[in-house]
Amino acid sequence: MKRKYLKVTFLVLLIFLTALFLTACGNDSEQAEPSEDSLPEEINFGILRVPNDETIAMVEGYFDDYFTDQGIETNFIVFDSGAEANQALASGSIDFATMGNVNAVTSISRDLGVEMIWIHEVLGEIEALAVKEDSDIYSIEDLAGERVAVPFASTCHYVLLNALQDAGVEEQVQLLDMQTTEIVAAWQRGDVKAAYLWQPTLGEVLKTGRVIVNSEEMAERGYITANVEVVRTEFSEKYPELVASFIKLLSEAGDIYREDPEKAAEIVSQTLEITPEEALKQMQGSRWLTREEELSKEFLGTSEEAGHFAVVMKQTSDFLLEQDSIDYSPTQEEFNEYINPEYIEMSLE
Repeated sequence: MKRKYLKVTFLVLLIFLTALFLTACGNDSEQAEPSEDSLPEEINFGILRVPNDETIAMVEGYFDDYFTDQGIETNFIVFDSGAEANQALASGSIDFATMGNVNAVTSISRDLGVEMIWIHEVLGEIEALAVKEDSDIYSIEDLAGERVAVPFASTCHYVLLNALQDAGVEEQVQLLDMQTTEIVAAWQRGDVKAAYLWQPTLGEVLKTGRVIVNSEEMAERGYITANVEVVRTEFSEKYPELVASFIKLLSEAGDIYREDPEKAAEIVSQTLEITPEEALKQMQGSRWLTREEELSKEFLGTSEEAGHFAVVMKQTSDFLLEQDSIDYSPTQEEFNEYINPEYIEMSLE
């Protein structure tokens, strides 16, 4: 999947420029027109309603300003889960999508023709297992005989399955596949008293609940999860410079949070319909990476050498296969190719 851009030799370049000059001299009235498909008319972004770098960039108008200047319309489609985003990618109705890395595993397993280009945030306290505060559940083991709501094929689902397996109660717990908004409604009706979900809906259930374990604690046990960005390869191969520019805009938005967390929280709070204080708490519940950190061995690595996150993806994939959540677990080499850091490298040039 990784592409190496061919260098035009000096001789070929000289011939091209000479031909161009002669053509211009031969007919001054005819100006060279750019190819009709040199730029897309629009770009469709699949996004999640979470307080991350993409949300900051969107609210601050980074995407609109940059792409509109080039005559490109930008559209943002909100998905409640990465599973929905994968369906849209499969149909070709979106070009970029934010999703949990578990859904990214699904995208390569199903051969949807996408590649992973960015880690938005490494998940921590922003995702957690919550139980009703008046319940008698105080540990993972106490979930035996209970029902737990969770969006299937999500980072929460992956972490929850591992937590139950480690506690030896995976066969004694009934899992309910529900979207986050459905979980909140069921929680408020009293239909469920345990759920693993992410912010901002996690904050809603915690108004009458408490946390048993969160994704930061599970990451320390080796179960690392993250929200990532994928792009259709049909788009990225055609417009690599636009993908690199998109990455640069995400990085600039992330700098706002790194330099002034309170300002970043204020920016995202209104669009997410939460208070700045809640937004800040949620943002601090995950780790935001710089471009240099993204390219480190710990995460995506470089175009020359894959990073450790490719191994994390393979481990996740193998686990999902064991759970019959996917039909095929790609090889390590396939994951090394699926994660493409070249656009980050281009954005730093």
